[in-house]
Amino acid sequence: MNSETAYTLLQLMLNDLHSQADIYQPTSFWDQASIDISNDLSKHGFDFFRSLSSTRSFFVPSYGPPFNRLSTALVEKIIGTTASNEDQRITLDHMLNGEMWALSDYRVVMAGNRSYDKLNLASANESKIGNPVEHFHFDNKWFSRSFLNYLLGLTFLKQHIDTENIHRVVEVGGGFGSLGEILSQTGEYAYVNIDIPPTAAVSSYYLSQQPNIRLITYTDTHNLETILFPDRGTQMVLCPWQLPHLQGNADLFVNFISFQEMEPDVVEHYLHHVDRLNCQYILLRNLREGKQKRTKHSCGVESPTLSEDYDRFLSNYQLIATNVHPFGFRTLDGFHSELRLYQRSSQ
Repeated sequence: MNSETAYTLLQLMLNDLHSQADIYQPTSFWDQASIDISNDLSKHGFDFFRSLSSTRSFFVPSYGPPFNRLSTALVEKIIGTTASNEDQRITLDHMLNGEMWALSDYRVVMAGNRSYDKLNLASANESKIGNPVEHFHFDNKWFSRSFLNYLLGLTFLKQHIDTENIHRVVEVGGGFGSLGEILSQTGEYAYVNIDIPPTAAVSSYYLSQQPNIRLITYTDTHNLETILFPDRGTQMVLCPWQLPHLQGNADLFVNFISFQEMEPDVVEHYLHHVDRLNCQYILLRNLREGKQKRTKHSCGVESPTLSEDYDRFLSNYQLIATNVHPFGFRTLDGFHSELRLYQRSSQ
């Protein structure tokens, strides 16, 4: 799939979105962002989507600017006015550009993985598709924050369950496709990503560029009344209104970050279908305290989804593990980016 084809796919998704129920529309956190990102993709194309300011502010996260609350210009000013020699410049750059934080996460991943593991994450290596602005090179492999976030979460998963029987994975809100890329490098997994446009079009473009992925796109499925879970080794990108049409049993459901950007009733609706798909395990990473509320001057949610909401929504599941350190993160202002792992209760 090239950039032009990806844009045609995006237009098809957006045209179909207008006629869908409110539950499948972008939530308050995403309503304006979806428009801005779609406009940027129209103007600049998909080849450089990881360098666009609109995508970097939402679903292409970074360790350094803008996510560390510093601007690139400020980092350069600090280094330029503070460092008096090359060693100091290198040290400050390492601290302020996010590399130190990324290296810490990488070390956690490496400590929790072995090359002979069934779910082998030790050799995972991120592509440069989309031309990332922030990309770190450790042990001859490349990593972004998105990629390391997923590696941390999967490493946490491996601490608590035997992944031998994980073959079918479904995700809501897969960003630009990091989990699909990781799974394609670690074994023969069937993977379904469900996301709103424009991110569904971006992940379709990204995954289509991977050398070892057989991809089923929205173009192939948008007229189907019944959508069967793909075979192992095949991946599929759907839009939210297609979720009720998806049939089959899944072994693992994943949501990283995006549930915290939705209203509780939307999250509950998605998790109803996760239950319907008989998912055996559910892996979440979301803010324990919920996302900030929307104001006149900043994006946010109308009503935060809290950790205890997931327990209430998942009545057929039991919580078996949570974690903030070392696999999640505590923000400087006291919010906890928490991993939560659920197992389906015995019937």
